[in-house]
Amino acid sequence: MNAVLIVLIVVAALVGTPLFVIILGGAGFGFWSVDIDLMVLPIELYRLTENTLLIALPLFTFAGYLLSESKTADRMVALTQAALGWLPGGMVLISLLACSFFTLLTGGSGVTIVALGALLVPALKSAGYSEKFAMGLITTSGSMGLLLPPAIPLILYGIVAQQMDVANVDIKDLFVAGIVPASLMILSLWAFGLWNQRNEEIPLTPFDWREVARQLWISKWEAAIPLIIAVGLISGWLVISDIAAITALYVLIIEVFVYRDVKLSQLTGIAAEAMKMVGGILLILGVALAFTNLLVDLEVPGMVFEFIQANIDSRWAFLLCLNVGLLALGALLDIFAALIIIVPLILPVAIEYGVDPVHLGIIFVANMQIGYFTPPVGMNLFIASYRFKKSITELYAATVPMMFVLLAVVLLITFWPDMVLFLVR
Repeated sequence: MNAVLIVLIVVAALVGTPLFVIILGGAGFGFWSVDIDLMVLPIELYRLTENTLLIALPLFTFAGYLLSESKTADRMVALTQAALGWLPGGMVLISLLACSFFTLLTGGSGVTIVALGALLVPALKSAGYSEKFAMGLITTSGSMGLLLPPAIPLILYGIVAQQMDVANVDIKDLFVAGIVPASLMILSLWAFGLWNQRNEEIPLTPFDWREVARQLWISKWEAAIPLIIAVGLISGWLVISDIAAITALYVLIIEVFVYRDVKLSQLTGIAAEAMKMVGGILLILGVALAFTNLLVDLEVPGMVFEFIQANIDSRWAFLLCLNVGLLALGALLDIFAALIIIVPLILPVAIEYGVDPVHLGIIFVANMQIGYFTPPVGMNLFIASYRFKKSITELYAATVPMMFVLLAVVLLITFWPDMVLFLVR
């Protein structure tokens, strides 16, 4: 009987059954096989509702979907072009900042490639950059911003960590800790752009403070969004759910009533799409946490730690192996599914090795960022191939050099924890 149920779960996974059903089936089978009351499954789902951080998830997601439906991308690119076009490699930095800003607000790297690709690739080409470089940069920077507040992956990591009761992870600490690594990734790609095009004559845009002032005035309402979030975080007056509520209301007002990019009649559709995404995340999260309880009852984390300890004798070797595993995982799984499924397994082990939980969260998300465009099956590669109408092998050639640049940054993030944590401390 047990063998039949296992085969059914495996077959269901292979034919494309939704992930939450597979996890739920595995958890239910596990609890049943060790004679634990199956009521633990609905209890775990109910326990999840007691986490106040969950309020932030739908609010930030709704704000991101509103921004993706507006002309925010056009205004942000115009502003950064006016402010930074005079710098060497200015268009590269403009593209990186625009993609990062859009991704941190929308929470989706694929959305960034689709929304900004048609705008930034022609702009880079007209500025003198090759098409290969332009496509590689946009594909790569499509996931930049997932380490910047209020990035949804950081919120989700904090929720999973808190539900496990093995570490006290503050979402504000994750937001602050991600700033330096994200900035380093952006600057490293900018430096690579300067080096890559060192033999090309790239024209610069003369600085005109009047044009900067004009573009800033046009986009002032959206440019204030990071400031609102930063003030809320730094002041300590607001918790994350307060910041999320203020951000969502602010974005709703400016996009519907100030810029009028979004019509009132569109709000229900936008809200429905945003909540579908949130609902999917919460379903997977609830059943995954129930499955995590099963693993804890079966003492699996302890066995995993004993196995790793027997084969890996230092924290640094553990972190190196972790990076390799997460990079491969990021190419195969969506970041939300990876966070929900893998964090409960590796967090207790990482703590045993003396890895700070906040540091681990930054390492995890940084690797997932790169996993999005890691050959052969990184999701952003396929999205970019469809968006730019190029073969997947052309995207491989365009992104691999930038992938190695970011891998060097990830190793620096991994083995220099003080760089990640000094702002938190």
